Amino acid sequence: MAIITLANGLKTLFCVLGCVMTAALTYTISIDGLPFRKELLTPWMAATLVDFFINVVPLATWVTYKESNWIGAMLWVILLVCFGSITTCAYIFVQFLKLSPQESLQDPIYHALLRHSSSLDHEGKSSSVVIARIVFSVLGFLMLGTLIYTLLTDGSPFRKELLTPWMIATLIDFYINVAALSVWVAYKESSWVGAFFWIILFICLGSITTCAYIVLQLFRLSSQDPIYLVLFNSGNRAENGYEKAYG
Repeated sequence: MAIITLANGLKTLFCVLGCVMTAALTYTISIDGLPFRKELLTPWMAATLVDFFINVVPLATWVTYKESNWIGAMLWVILLVCFGSITTCAYIFVQFLKLSPQESLQDPIYHALLRHSSSLDHEGKSSSVVIARIVFSVLGFLMLGTLIYTLLTDGSPFRKELLTPWMIATLIDFYINVAALSVWVAYKESSWVGAFFWIILFICLGSITTCAYIVLQLFRLSSQDPIYLVLFNSGNRAENGYEKAYG
């Protein structure tokens, strides 16, 4: 029953977070107008947006894997880019709604991550893991460079004048996506200490940590493995005959 409670708890969590972001977006538009204004694009807002959209990349990659056709995948990815964590929460909520009672009982996070249109197999290009390592390494260094440049040119981000209504809304949007990624990390890690360590780094360093974590997980796969195995923890991979993939 505890695992069923986990599935229901996660559905409730992402429903609430989606509503919070919808309320924050509506409130910010009502008091500060639309965000498409040049004066809002301060150096730290630009850095925050880079951080935000790099975190969208792994979520969009998962959505592309999950969807059975490119039209559905493209629609969800466009919604992710346009509406951020509102779409993230809606998509995750829908995935948990699709679970059967047996899937919710067995392992809800695993089954929510898994694409149901195909079982786990070894199909896929062997170069995908290597390409993904390069892509997320580049994105991580891009964000690190952006952070260093913004610190050098605009000083510390911990200044009251930076907390404009749209910056606050963007940060809420960003950290709701961080919450989604943190659930995945908690599922992936074999110990709560390790999960807590990574989640703290997610909160403090944002997409730099996201990229570092994903690259680390990718290096634990063989270059011949299907790239989607990075989604699953070692226990689920072992159950499906992939013990050697997690070194």
